[in-house]
Amino acid sequence: MANRKLIPALFNLFTRNLFHKESQILGCARTQMADGSFREKVKNSIISTFDRVNINQVEEFLKKIHYLSGDYDSDQTYKEILKRVEKFEENMCCDAGRIFYLSIPSTLYSKVVSHLGSSTLTSETPEGVPWRNVVLEKPFGKDSESALKLDSELRSVLSERQIYRIDHYLGKETVQNILMLRFANLIFEPVWNNVYIDNVQITVAESIGIGDRAGYYDQYGHLRDMFQNHILQMLALVAMEPPTSFAADHVRNEKVKVVEAIKPFPLDELDKNFVRGQYTSGVVGDQPVKGYTEESNVPEDSKTETYVAAKFLIDNWRWKDVPFYLRSGKRLNNKLSEIVITLKKVPYSIFSPIKPEDLTPNILVLNVQPEEGLSLSIQAKQPGPKLCIGDATLDFKYGQLVGESNLDAYERLLLDTMLGDQTLFVRSDAIDLSWKLFTPVLEKWESSDACPLYKYQAGTWGPKEADTLLKQDGFKWYY
Repeated sequence: MANRKLIPALFNLFTRNLFHKESQILGCARTQMADGSFREKVKNSIISTFDRVNINQVEEFLKKIHYLSGDYDSDQTYKEILKRVEKFEENMCCDAGRIFYLSIPSTLYSKVVSHLGSSTLTSETPEGVPWRNVVLEKPFGKDSESALKLDSELRSVLSERQIYRIDHYLGKETVQNILMLRFANLIFEPVWNNVYIDNVQITVAESIGIGDRAGYYDQYGHLRDMFQNHILQMLALVAMEPPTSFAADHVRNEKVKVVEAIKPFPLDELDKNFVRGQYTSGVVGDQPVKGYTEESNVPEDSKTETYVAAKFLIDNWRWKDVPFYLRSGKRLNNKLSEIVITLKKVPYSIFSPIKPEDLTPNILVLNVQPEEGLSLSIQAKQPGPKLCIGDATLDFKYGQLVGESNLDAYERLLLDTMLGDQTLFVRSDAIDLSWKLFTPVLEKWESSDACPLYKYQAGTWGPKEADTLLKQDGFKWYY
């Protein structure tokens, strides 16, 4: 994580002059290493990540890099961290804030945060000056009970204002732009409801397998790994009511209301709301790949799902009877994340002999990755003397904007952590509600065969049973 995401993100912030000139970075892990050796690793990480770098900028950045080895459960480690940090802060021009980024297994969160608190590293005034923020990677628990326990342990040391539960999907431009699209453009919000919208689809597809994450992944599965956080947060942004302002808690309050309004899944009919899958061997990008149970360190008889498709209903005035179809999986056809909002068809056609059902509905597609942007399909006259109607698409891609390139998701979220802006971070009550929604489903899966585990070939779009999930309502997957 540090080499692939954090170091490149911090370096980019530095080159954009978004990094305070007096800021310092201290890496800490169990591996014995001198500062010089760690700087060399950081340098190699930067050079291997970017096509071109200014070596002078790299050398200036490396002056801010330091390293300390120590055991996570040793009081001495945190005493040494405090000593190094206070040394950094001695000659600074102002009170220095501190960010503690815990890129460690979630099982260590409570232990490390406890030590940070007892060593006074996270101590701050009631007003939060100078600030002390702690960033946590997912997962935030494994079910309702473990999530509540983790939250209680964290809150015994930190205030909610200090906890930054990072979800990198929320840092992507298109995901953030959902709010601007809806609430800054009058053409969208009046039709953003069950009167005009037929269905919503959210897809997060990955072409990669589990890599070296078998130990984590086989214990958690795809519902926990993707739905409880990434996908549910994207759904909340699409479905939320207008907040009174763009302030962090106002936005997060409305997202929580959406999660509260999701109808619980009937446990005796889970197959009508969920399809579970597990990939077998196949071909992805012209390369043959192994099946899930053939992956290193995965049990041959594993029943862990690598794919989930689900139907959600939101029980409120705006979204009554509008289905939200969500799907995500490993080893699918290609890497793709998108939100597809399909509007209802026109009720009547004046273009005889064309019938209303012959006209393609308007479809708004929000592309999250790999190429961030959006498109809107409309009906328009085709060029020529005759009255011929056909599809036309209005496209916008962030990469086509002239000027400075967009911030990477991790860059934006790290910058927001420095600025104390929690808008794009997940609050504890949202996590609690999401686990309450999914824990009964997970328990049912583990205790019975209520929801079969279908096989799908790597390189496809998942099990064919996922098509039936939409077909029963008269819909089909957009892609």
